Parts: sequence; C-alpha cells; structure tokens
Amino acid sequence: MKTTKLLAVLAALALVLAACTEAADTTTTLGDPGTTEAGAEEPTTTAGGGEEPTTTAGGQAPAGDTLAEVQSRGALNCGVNDAVPGFGFRDPDGNFVGFDIDFCKAVAAAVLGDPEAVEYVPLNAQQRFTALQSGEIDVLIRNTTWTSSRDGGEGATFAHTTFFDGQGMMVRAEDGFASIDDMANTSICSLTGTTTEQNVTDRFGDVPFELLTFEDNEVLQQAFLAGQCDGWTSDKSQLAGVRSNFPDTEGGPDALTILDETFSKEPLGPATRDGDTQWSQIIDWVVIAIIQAEEFGIESGNVDTFADTEDVNIRRFLGLEIEDDEGNVTVFESGLGLEPGWGADVIAAVGNYAEIYARNVGPDTPLGLERGPNSLWTDGGLLYAPPYR
Repeated sequence: MKTTKLLAVLAALALVLAACTEAADTTTTLGDPGTTEAGAEEPTTTAGGGEEPTTTAGGQAPAGDTLAEVQSRGALNCGVNDAVPGFGFRDPDGNFVGFDIDFCKAVAAAVLGDPEAVEYVPLNAQQRFTALQSGEIDVLIRNTTWTSSRDGGEGATFAHTTFFDGQGMMVRAEDGFASIDDMANTSICSLTGTTTEQNVTDRFGDVPFELLTFEDNEVLQQAFLAGQCDGWTSDKSQLAGVRSNFPDTEGGPDALTILDETFSKEPLGPATRDGDTQWSQIIDWVVIAIIQAEEFGIESGNVDTFADTEDVNIRRFLGLEIEDDEGNVTVFESGLGLEPGWGADVIAAVGNYAEIYARNVGPDTPLGLERGPNSLWTDGGLLYAPPYR
C-alpha cells in the first residue's frame, strides 16, 4: 500500500516538473526581443527569417527595442526645442539648427550612418517627458536639466551632460537693475514645467515678487514686450539665445542685460526612456565620443588623416585595425550594437565638442558664450570622457 502511494506521488511530481519545464522553455526575460505584453502582437518574421521589432499601437518602440526600431524605421525621432537660438531653433528657411540639433545629428550618424536621418519633434517644457514616456520620440535633446526627481519620477534616464549651465535673470537695460536683490515687488516671468519656477522662488526668499508662468518662449516674449514682466528668468544659455535674437524694433540685444549672478546648477543633456539599457548607453557614448574627439585633436576636417596613426587609443576609437605583438589583427568591438567606426562617422558629420560649441554658441556667435565650465578637464573645465576601450 505504501509503495502504491509513493508511486502515485512520484508520478504527480513528474507531471508538475514537466509542466514547469515547458513553461520555462517558453518564458522570456524582460528586455528579451521575444517578450510581448499581454494582448500585444507576436513579432512578425521577415522573408529573410529575422524578426521585425515589436512596436506599440502608435508604431513606436517599447522600452528595450529602441535601437532595432530606429534602424528599422530608418530615422531618429528626436525631441527638440524650436524657439531657443543657438540650441534649438528654425532658421529663416525652416531648417532646425543649433547645439542640441547637432547632437541629434550625431546620434543619427552613429546609429544610421546618416546625420540627416532625423525627424525633429518640437516640444514645449510640459510636453517633453510625456512624449518621451509614450514613445513619440526616441530621445529628448532639448535643454533639459538633469535632476533627481526627473531621474526618478519621469521614467527618464539622463546621459552624459552636454552643457553645464545655471539659472540667471534678464532685465531691460533701461530699468537699471544691478542685482536680484534690487527687484523687490517686481513681476518675474518664466516657463512653466521647468526647474526655474522653484529656483527663482528659492532665490527671492523673503523678498516679495510676483511669478508669472507661460507654456512657451513665444508667449513669454510677448508678455515681456508688453511690459508684464520686469525680469525674465531661465538658464543663462537660453537667455543669451533670446537676447541675441531680440527684435531690433525693441532695441535689439543691447536693450537687455543678463545679470551676473548665477543662482542654480543646470546640467543639460539628452534623456531616454527608462528600461532600455542598450539605447541609453548608445546615447551616452555618442556624447562621450564627441568630447573624446576634442581630447584627441580629431576634427571633422582631419578625421580621415588618422588612418595611419600608431596611437592604439585613436585606432580603437575610429574603428581601425589593431595588430598585437603576435601579429593578430582585430577591430575593437564596443559591445554597444553599433558598427565599428561609428565614432568616425559622428565626428565627420558634426565635428568634436569644440566645433559644435564654437559653431552654435561660442564667442564668435551672437550668443557670445565663453567655454567656462564647458571646457575640457585639461583646461580647467568639467568635460571628461571615460576611456573608450
């Protein structure tokens, strides 16, 4: 009797183990290309036997599949600003230009081999994280400050900082304000949905003032022109851009003064959706490559001249063949899922950090910004590239 019961128990256990084994064979882990959400379509097999990347209802890539989706689509959806001269702006011909725009092009060059394969999606401050979370954009490169609450609460992963900034105050020169301490009982205007609101409140402290907020720069500028604002507060880089493009009918740039004081830290850089490690690493290393190229002295105009360099670090960076002491020839593989030589493609397309900075916001542009903290670490700045190896 005991033997019969034991056999029955063993048989039942075998059935349970078989069921578990079958379930384990068909279960995929988070981030595996074969994983589908409940109710989502299974990946479609192409004629070549591969799988098309799974997309959401709107044709956007879910977290974890962005690289495959961008390459399948053939274009990068980049969330940008279109109203800040020097950073994200439409020129008279309607083309997107600026510091941030060049970083969109850099990502497209790395991932697609074509810096022009970009769909620019203009977003205001309130729209930007919603667009990122929903998959409307693949990456947000729009003068966005990296903060703990955004890192932890907006479903965003921030990449290497592209521009170290700080908040300031812009006033009319004729009003004679020399510092924020002179601005009691004034009206201060800022964009809503930004870090500037809390920063300016903290800075004024017990000094009475009125804060007026607006959804975009165009509406804010109209309010400023109408005399509703005594001061305009934002990142100093953004204020410099607005000042450079201030209407001649209102006195042009000379009619405005940006006060010397900087009263916050505003590290600006790209952001991607949480949960897509590979894509986030790619964006991170595109920024790093642009900084590293300046350290190496590699520019858009001389990148091809390094083909014969004996510097193994540069050869690794440019995807050139490397021969070891035993005569073995290899090409460095970064593990990012990109073709060797992607760094060379990026620099050929947009240049190194110094070129991007000088072209868009540097001393010889209408913004006239010195490098300051945005200099290389070797020049006393904050830009530092981890080793590419």
